[in-house]
Amino acid sequence: MTIQEIYDLALEMGMKADPRGYDKVKKLLAKLKKEYEELPEKKKKYFDKESLTNPYSDSRLLVGDFKKEVKKILAGIDANGTEILLVDRLSQKGEKIDLLIGHHPEGNAYANLHEVMDLQVAVYEEIGVPVNVAYSLMMERMQEIKRRIHPINHNQAVDAAKLLDVSLLTLHTIWDNMGDQFLKQYLAKKNHDTVGDIYESLMEIPEFMEAEKGKAGPSIVSGSEKSKAGKIAVFFTGGTDPSREMHIEIAKAGVGTIVTMHMPEDTIKEMKKHHINVINTGHMSSDSIGANIFFDEVESRGVEVISCSGLIRVKRKGKNK
Repeated sequence: MTIQEIYDLALEMGMKADPRGYDKVKKLLAKLKKEYEELPEKKKKYFDKESLTNPYSDSRLLVGDFKKEVKKILAGIDANGTEILLVDRLSQKGEKIDLLIGHHPEGNAYANLHEVMDLQVAVYEEIGVPVNVAYSLMMERMQEIKRRIHPINHNQAVDAAKLLDVSLLTLHTIWDNMGDQFLKQYLAKKNHDTVGDIYESLMEIPEFMEAEKGKAGPSIVSGSEKSKAGKIAVFFTGGTDPSREMHIEIAKAGVGTIVTMHMPEDTIKEMKKHHINVINTGHMSSDSIGANIFFDEVESRGVEVISCSGLIRVKRKGKNK
């Protein structure tokens, strides 16, 4: 496969798993294209033209040539200076790596992380939060995240990759969409009376089983195993955590249990006040689910994948899981 083919596959899979729906994402791209065409020329100069075909600003080829042939990938949850040096060192030892893929964004993909967060509005509307409330709170949160990320050295890893001629691709919301869809469908097939029932179901997933061996598996952080589950909401995608205020609106919408990768401590305390159960599934293992769904497809096309940096590689293609 070429990098372009890998990238196109990721986009297609990410959009098909998008909680907004594939058709709506396509319509949003068409709307954005029209808005771009109406911009004055001086603003077009700085417009991210890749966003006209890629709705995920946190998923980009940061270094490399789309035409490059790829036979072997080094993949991790993080792909920063450490992993870039690892690619260079492996190459010195005869293990030729053609492409480094990371989940957490670097470079302009990190600087633009806040732009993907509007995806969450559809998620909260689906569980019963009024869309006007979800939109208003999300716009505030997006600006907060933008301000937080703005002063960070976004290009540190990108500069290192350029100097060592390491092709670097980051796939963030794309993988999260796949993991989100997988877990929602998985839990929907089972009956859960208590939070303990949900926990037991999660512990049947190989990524979580492996994470538990390393003391980083799922954890009930609000409520207990005997707590009644109520309506279950899975939050695995959309850039980063929503605000504490959004979680309060989620509670008002009648959600009984939140299943999420991680949640800030102040929000957990708020959820306890509202008697909302929360299961933190574990960050690296949760991110690995979407990555594994993607890499099953990549490997089926003849590309070898070597995992590192927190990626728990589990192969499902061809298996009944």
